[in-house]
Amino acid sequence: MQVHPRKGRTPDCDTDAAARCIHIVYTSSKSNPEFDDRPQPAPSRSDDDSALLDAYSRAVTSVVDRIGPAVVRLDVAGPQGRGGSGSGVIVSPDGLIVTNHHVVTASPRLKVTTADGMRLNARVVGIDPDTDLALARVEESLALPAATLGDSRKLRRGQLVIAIGNPLGFESTVTAGVVSALGRSLRASSGRLVDDLIQTDAALNPGNSGGPLVASHGEVVGINTAIIQGAQGICFAIAANTVKHVIGELVRHGRVRRAWIGIAAAQTALPARLRHLAGVAQDSAVMVASVEPGSPAAEAGIAGGDVVLAIDGRPVTGADELVRSLTGEQIGRTIAVEILRDGARRIVSLVPNERPRRAAA
Repeated sequence: MQVHPRKGRTPDCDTDAAARCIHIVYTSSKSNPEFDDRPQPAPSRSDDDSALLDAYSRAVTSVVDRIGPAVVRLDVAGPQGRGGSGSGVIVSPDGLIVTNHHVVTASPRLKVTTADGMRLNARVVGIDPDTDLALARVEESLALPAATLGDSRKLRRGQLVIAIGNPLGFESTVTAGVVSALGRSLRASSGRLVDDLIQTDAALNPGNSGGPLVASHGEVVGINTAIIQGAQGICFAIAANTVKHVIGELVRHGRVRRAWIGIAAAQTALPARLRHLAGVAQDSAVMVASVEPGSPAAEAGIAGGDVVLAIDGRPVTGADELVRSLTGEQIGRTIAVEILRDGARRIVSLVPNERPRRAAA
């Protein structure tokens, strides 16, 4: 390092003094980083990546440690000894297990294998084909590890989720992915449309059905139920809020109660002229094809050819929407059905009954 006096001025110190001045400034810079203007090395990219991967790994392993003990394998014996296997998750310490309806259709009796290898017996205590959910209970009196069902409404696209199950018989398999989409709909084996499904790219395979989809905070946010055959990374889980509702209904009533008014109907388009004359905004509704004698709809005077526009103010644009509009809470209380008859809108009041098994609306 060289020091040059400014032109036209006499240096303030001689050569030896200048050296001493330089030494003082240099050593002071080293001892006090606040005055060190030398370039600092940038943090290593590999260090940052390692820290992120470590955090991701900790999130996954902590979820597995917390929920894994509550995940079980279910073996079902079918006719002629043929059966299958699936997954389930224990949701109460006394041995209440949630799984898929399609896992347990072959038999009401199940063999349960816990994560630590214990073999137990269980019996199906309730099913809901419309949501592809089933509830079983362990017959042995034991205190078992149980998972907590979270609030699936808090999920966001891109959020980390972990699937735990027994795909293809490989027990306690863990896969991870993200929430790809929310609010998907698929048709169940009963023919009903299952709403509010979670789409994920966490890998699922046959045998994962009935196992939990878990958020990074360790709560179950869904029950894995379906994959799209031939597609990569398109898998679905039943939202935890739907699961909680179904569990409550099955425990209290042994079934999921849904309202029924006694009509068969199909979607119909509403021409622009008719919408204008009747003051209707929606471009489709459902036309009543037939009415069950003695049903709430028949008693209220609804007839074939009537067009149902809304139930309790909720627009009905198709047959699936009609079914969605009829809930268990409406059983036994008066609801308002808006219909279109002879080009005029009118409100019909009726009291729904509980839907008979296999009935439509």
